[in-house]
Amino acid sequence: MNRNGGKRSERWLGGAAILAVLVFWQAVAAFVVRDSFILPSPVDVAVSFVSLLENGSLPMDFATSILHFAIGLGAALLIGIPVGIVMGWNRRIDALLDPVIEILRPIPPLAWIPFAIVWFGLTNASAGFVIFVGSVFPVLINTYTGFRSVPRIFVEAGKMLGCIKDRDLIRYIAFPSALPSVAAGIRIATGVGWMCLVAAELFGVSKFGLGQKLWFFYNLHQMDAVVVYMILLGLIGLGFDMVFRYWIERQFLKWRMGEVA
Repeated sequence: MNRNGGKRSERWLGGAAILAVLVFWQAVAAFVVRDSFILPSPVDVAVSFVSLLENGSLPMDFATSILHFAIGLGAALLIGIPVGIVMGWNRRIDALLDPVIEILRPIPPLAWIPFAIVWFGLTNASAGFVIFVGSVFPVLINTYTGFRSVPRIFVEAGKMLGCIKDRDLIRYIAFPSALPSVAAGIRIATGVGWMCLVAAELFGVSKFGLGQKLWFFYNLHQMDAVVVYMILLGLIGLGFDMVFRYWIERQFLKWRMGEVA
């Protein structure tokens, strides 16, 4: 079977599924529910989307949410990857930090909102901190797992070839071997952090933001606008995941797809 033809067929199937959902949604909203507050129809949502575009609030909401997300995920990467590397490489540091991390890890990110407000006030950093709490542990755990799973024979071979210092062994041997696990952790953290965005913006850190406006329009009982922001959150999250997968696979994991040239 032609590979490109198969991909086109899969895209058509996906498009048909989305169209079927929209038709079903419209029929249920128009003929069964008949209440736009309980279930806005796709037509209501489309009209609301055009209205939001015209008043110019969507670009600012998007920019504000991206700022919050960048602060949280950036801090998670800056802390999670180095700590995961050190714990995965050094057993003593692992024994020292593991109990602390295992106590903090199960605490839901939303439970940190009071401290986020106390420590950072109603600022962008406060929203970023909540996203950071949700993102840092997937990065740390997957980085740790990747380094703990490096085959010992790789390390011994590296030493035979002149990599004596830990810094060189980590850079040239362990990190490339652990990269698939690290990449998986970043991908999971991206999804978790994006899901934390609504809660991070809920407590009024800014007058803008996708999560903030979602609750703002809910309080106004404009459920069509609420659905607009829900769909935007889903589409942007999907876009992040697709771009990340493509970039990581093309730039760093070519060997997994047989593209080493």
